[in-house]
Amino acid sequence: MDRFFFIAGTLSALSAVALGAFGAHGLRDRLTPEMLNIFEVGVRYQMYHALALLAVGWASVRWPAGSITAAGWLFLLGTLLFSGSLYLLSLSGLRWLGAITPIGGAAFLLGWLLLAWGAWR
Repeated sequence: MDRFFFIAGTLSALSAVALGAFGAHGLRDRLTPEMLNIFEVGVRYQMYHALALLAVGWASVRWPAGSITAAGWLFLLGTLLFSGSLYLLSLSGLRWLGAITPIGGAAFLLGWLLLAWGAWR
């Protein structure tokens, strides 16, 4: 799992950079400042959690524990739900997608808690 999460982190970081460039150059004239800001928040949190996945890959070798593996899955789920919902909301304008975002945020929070727990044990 260490290699899986490390690769997932690198690919997530790669796509965050690409999406950030797309937002800055391709969407600047197409979205309102509010929607562009929402898109950028999605990119920012995707990058934070791409780095978290790299940490999970490293931590799973250093302190093998089910909680560390669970943290990696939660970071992936959080990225999909949190950042994904913000991308879709900003591009579509469908405000109901904002209801999904906090679920992704909760996955991020639980992932950080489990990563800390796995390192503590």
